[in-house]
Amino acid sequence: MAKIPAFSELALGKEDPPFSAWGLYGEDDELGTLNRLTKEVVVEAAKEIKTGERISMNWPLDAQKDIPLFNRQAFHKNVYAKPPRCVNDDVWTFNTQSSSQWDGLRHFAYQKERRFYNGVTMDQIHAEGSNVLGVHNMSERGIVGRGILLDYHSWRQDKDIPHDAFKIGSIKLEHLKEVANAQGTEIKHGDILIIRSGFMVAFAAASREEIEAVRQVQPHNLTGVEQSEAMLEWIWDNFSAVAGDQPAFECFPSQREFYLHEVLLAGWGCPIGELFDLEALAEHCKKEKRWSFFLTSEVCNVPGGVASPPNILAIF
Repeated sequence: MAKIPAFSELALGKEDPPFSAWGLYGEDDELGTLNRLTKEVVVEAAKEIKTGERISMNWPLDAQKDIPLFNRQAFHKNVYAKPPRCVNDDVWTFNTQSSSQWDGLRHFAYQKERRFYNGVTMDQIHAEGSNVLGVHNMSERGIVGRGILLDYHSWRQDKDIPHDAFKIGSIKLEHLKEVANAQGTEIKHGDILIIRSGFMVAFAAASREEIEAVRQVQPHNLTGVEQSEAMLEWIWDNFSAVAGDQPAFECFPSQREFYLHEVLLAGWGCPIGELFDLEALAEHCKKEKRWSFFLTSEVCNVPGGVASPPNILAIF
């Protein structure tokens, strides 16, 4: 694996966008920070399996019903019989980002430079027959390693820190570090970071009218991880992928001159997971007093896909 430079050394190329690591794993690399999930890292992560307990983080594909956020298409399912045999088939139609998802490297570019990971352009992505930066690259070996849950929602409730999932707000880096310390969770290089912000709790408690009101505000106002260079450095130094239960992972809209999406996806090739259902996972972690686990996620093998349901499990 390529030696990982210090965050202060980014961008690697003088003409490259801010904080980017283009070329670190080769000019044609399409895996980005998933290159950190080496065979050795996965073998070590497998030591997290003690009891065989398995917990899904997949929100139902139709969980947002007919009113998904960000004006995305709703999930549709058509179950039909095939007479004269007693047989059923079904057809699903959905936006890959209307429920639990991994954002792939085709999703979000550096907005000013209009370049995706390793300098790929929009024209290259939309060229006839092009599959460059598609999610199929992630599917070949999956996203497999040691996952850690930072249960920010439970921690902030104990600290009586106010929080509104449907308003602009930032989860501070210092708080995430305090959560890890309070849980006794050691962070290891190459970990897959998962943050429980409390969005699923808020969504479950919201009425249809309240969700409609959130959708009417453009851009949506949502709480998420803070945009800061310190946050970027922490992620760069430690993780192979990041995820949460929030719709955008980061605070939306951005409170800085950049989005984390730009640097993570376009700069480093770091997948971002969103809308993960972390309620059962958080309950089990609290019961076992252990917030680390073996994580396996098999991204859908769709050549040239932009995003994918995670098909994700935590194994204890």
